[in-house]
Amino acid sequence: MRQRKIKNLDEKLTAHKDQIVADPAGMKGRWAEVLPSRGPLYTEIGCGKGQFVCGTAARHADWKLIAFEGHKSVALHALEKARTADCDNVRFVLQYVKSLADIFQPGEVDGMFLNFSDPWPKARHEKRRLTCGPRLREYASVVKKGGLIEFKTDNVGLFEYTVEQVQNLDLFEITELSRDLHGEFPAGSFVTTEYEDKFAGEGKKINYIQIKNL
Repeated sequence: MRQRKIKNLDEKLTAHKDQIVADPAGMKGRWAEVLPSRGPLYTEIGCGKGQFVCGTAARHADWKLIAFEGHKSVALHALEKARTADCDNVRFVLQYVKSLADIFQPGEVDGMFLNFSDPWPKARHEKRRLTCGPRLREYASVVKKGGLIEFKTDNVGLFEYTVEQVQNLDLFEITELSRDLHGEFPAGSFVTTEYEDKFAGEGKKINYIQIKNL
């Protein structure tokens, strides 16, 4: 989806520099210094406009949350939302993730969230999918043993592909799986994203999987 160009974007982002981690690779092994809480460290890859990460931050005030979003005009909405909601336990990285292993030490992350990632449906783009085998191996290396990774999507093809990729690896245990999250769990039991609200409102089923790093 094309995003509307925002006038004076860089200037507006500068106003949020206290919320942004400009050199994430330089924080490898030191992420506990970014936020004052002694609680666990979670990350969301592709936070969009920030509804999920801000909602999660509010629900778990003791957590430290690192949100990645490479599309800066989209990230601005997330930054503004976090400031308005006074989410002091969230920091943002305005970059697309090439390798989490360059950013986090092994086991440094307590858990991860992947919400409504680009499905990249063409076979030649498989390596770009955030749930392809190499990516999952990378997540297993930075998430602590016993840590949880959650993935949500409305795209059936991507979901079934993801389940297959997980099952092909001996790295994870599937702890939750639903092909109709909103139909099987009561409202309010999970934090939603902007896309999730939109798709669910249109009657689309939301697919969900939670896996534990072994």
